[in-house]
Amino acid sequence: MKFAKRMNLFGEGIFARLAAMKRQKLSTGAEIIDLSIGAPNIPPPAHVMQVLAQEALKPENYVYAITDSRELLAAAADWYRRRYGVELDPASEICSLWGSQEGLSHIALTLIDDGDLTLVPDPCYPIFADGAKLAGSTLFYMPQLKEHDYVIQLDKIPADVAARAKFMVVSYPNNPTTAVAPADFYERLIHFAKRNDIVVLHDNAYSELIFDGSTGGSFLSFDGAKDVGVEFNSLSKTYGLAGARIGFCLGNREVVKRVKLLKSNIDYGLFLPIQRAAIAALQSPREVIDATRAAYVERIDALIDGLNAIGWQIDKPKATMFVWAPVPKGFGTSEEFVTTLFDKSNVLVTPGSAFGTHGEGFVRMALVQTADVMRKVAAQVKRTLGG
Repeated sequence: MKFAKRMNLFGEGIFARLAAMKRQKLSTGAEIIDLSIGAPNIPPPAHVMQVLAQEALKPENYVYAITDSRELLAAAADWYRRRYGVELDPASEICSLWGSQEGLSHIALTLIDDGDLTLVPDPCYPIFADGAKLAGSTLFYMPQLKEHDYVIQLDKIPADVAARAKFMVVSYPNNPTTAVAPADFYERLIHFAKRNDIVVLHDNAYSELIFDGSTGGSFLSFDGAKDVGVEFNSLSKTYGLAGARIGFCLGNREVVKRVKLLKSNIDYGLFLPIQRAAIAALQSPREVIDATRAAYVERIDALIDGLNAIGWQIDKPKATMFVWAPVPKGFGTSEEFVTTLFDKSNVLVTPGSAFGTHGEGFVRMALVQTADVMRKVAAQVKRTLGG
């Protein structure tokens, strides 16, 4: 058998290796606290699950959806109007995605020819880079550094690189660093993209999970944003619909048009009951999101207060459903620390190096366990740190 050369771009994913470590230890009967994968465990609101269940019982809903229903697009447009003050044309400026991951793996195919240059953050969620690689892109990594509060320094991108770049991916609130970008960053980003003729994708999966009392915004709310790019948004974290796989591509109509065209050739639309559950979610009262945010705050306090008490000093995240923690002194690389922590404490986290070169020296912990479980983490981690 002969396989595609593009597969040489990918090794075994870090999450597959972590899963293998977990399976091996579980086979010994050990109890594990898994904070490695960001799989939300807060379910959708009851009324959303009720709609999904009712719609799934209707035989007529098992046909191919083919396209997004007008009701779904209208609900997304209304949500953006209410939530961000952004006006979108449902017919031409919005399309659904089978979750942001699917969109991130495909959008570059609509923008990139072999050898074109894409700008991606470092560290970053891996599909930001992998989607561009699949399209044949050359990558330039934009550092997200602690000394700049993990905000990309656009003026540090070499002029010749910016001139060559065709596409860039940006995401705040940020996974894995948990950073939030200030408003003037988006103003600079739009100016940078216009000056260099670059299409921007802003991934906005965590705008509802901000914990300092401020309200998350949208890239599309800034003047000129729709001229240069699109935003992805997801119902996975906001409304607990992670397994249902639904998100949106919104913004520049030329980009949205081509994403729709590509998807029309590779899928048959979202399952109709999921579309209707998504509508119910988007029409939910704000209290639903407030309750989700409060649950994450409780988990953060339980985890970070406990770890700080045993000497692992970690800042509480400003946003997202993650903690970005420095590797304690004396434990080597992030992968070495993850292995040691798991061996001694039965707590599984993700090495920062999995997210890029500039992730080395950190680990990411996902807030995917209850507050009660998070309180147990410190007692187990103490086995690794000593004391």
